[in-house]
Amino acid sequence: MKKKSFCILILFFGFCMTSCHWMKRMDSGGKYKLLTGWRMPEFGTIPFDSLIMNDPYILADEATKMYYMVGSGGTLWKSPDLKMWTGPHLYIEIDTTSWMGSNPLIWAPELHKYKGKYYCFVTFTNTKIIVDTIPGRYNVQRRSTHILVAEKAEGPYRPVSEHNYLPENWSVLDGTLWEEEGKPYLVFCHEWMQTIDGIVKYVELSPDLSMSIGEPASMFKGSDASWPREMRSIGELTFGMPLNGYVTDGPFFFRTGTGRLGMLWSSWGDRRYAQGVAYSKTGSLAGPWLQVDTPLVPDNSGHGMLFRTFEGKQLMVLHHQGLEENPGPRKPILLEVDTSGNEIKIVGRYNP
Repeated sequence: MKKKSFCILILFFGFCMTSCHWMKRMDSGGKYKLLTGWRMPEFGTIPFDSLIMNDPYILADEATKMYYMVGSGGTLWKSPDLKMWTGPHLYIEIDTTSWMGSNPLIWAPELHKYKGKYYCFVTFTNTKIIVDTIPGRYNVQRRSTHILVAEKAEGPYRPVSEHNYLPENWSVLDGTLWEEEGKPYLVFCHEWMQTIDGIVKYVELSPDLSMSIGEPASMFKGSDASWPREMRSIGELTFGMPLNGYVTDGPFFFRTGTGRLGMLWSSWGDRRYAQGVAYSKTGSLAGPWLQVDTPLVPDNSGHGMLFRTFEGKQLMVLHHQGLEENPGPRKPILLEVDTSGNEIKIVGRYNP
C-alpha cells in the first residue's frame, strides 16, 4: 500500500512539474503578438518586378538555399531563385507591454545570420509616446532599433532581451550589424528629425547581442558629404512639413577586394533620394570617413545593401521610384556590383 501511494505521489508530482512548465511557457508566450504588416496584399507567388517595398533587405540563407526579403512594413517574402517570390509572411513577434506598444510602425528590418542564429535588426516607432519636443519643428516620437532572434530564417523573431540599446529620448532608426576584431557593433542613424543634421553612430554590443556596452560614438553627419542637399532647399516635405536639415539613412558595410572598409548610406540630393558611399581611412568603424563626392546611385534610388547569390554573383538591392510627377510606390531593384578592386562599382541592372 505504501509502495502504491508512493508511486501515485511521484506521478502527481511529475504531472504538476509538467503542467507548471507548460503553464510557464504559455504565460511567457502569451504576452507576444505577431505583428500584422501594412499594405498586405493577398498571399501568393509573384515575379520580382511586381513587388512593392521600401528599404528592401535580402538574406541569402545557405542552410535552406532560399532568399528571404524584408522591408519597411513588416512582411517577409521567400524565393528559391530571385525570380518568383512567395508571401507575404508575418515574422515579427513583440511584447505588447513593452515600449513598442501594441501596434508599432516597422521600419527598415535587416536579417543577419550570426553565430548560428538568425537576428532581425528592426526599427519600431510608438506614435503614442513623445520623448522630446523641438519647438516649431517636431514632437519626437519613441523610435529606436531593437534586436530580435529566431531559430529559423523565416522566424518568428522575438526580442533578444528587454534592454534598451540606446537612450530612450533619442530618435533612432536603420540599425545594422557589423563585427570588428571579434566584437559585434550596432551602427545606426540618430535621426535628422531630431538632430537637424543626421548623424551615423555606433555602439558595441554584448557577445549575445542582448545589450549595448559603453557610450555611442559618432562617425559622420549628413552635411559632411558634398552631394546631399538640405531638405527645405530642395522643396522636400517630411510628413507634410517643410523641415530644414540633412538626412542620414540606411548604413550598410562591406569590404573591398583590397580590404578597404566601405559604407553604403542614403540621403537626398539633386535628383531626390540617392545612394551614397563612404570609406574609412583606417579600415575601422572609428574612421575618419572619406565621403565620395557623387552618389553611387542617383535618381530617387537608395537604402541599398549587398548580398551574394548562391552562384556567387554580388548584387545590390535597393528601392527605386520614378522622377515623374506621379511615380507610384517604391519598388525593389537589383544591380550587379563589383567590389574586387579598391572601391565599389556598379556593373549594371540585374534582371533575375
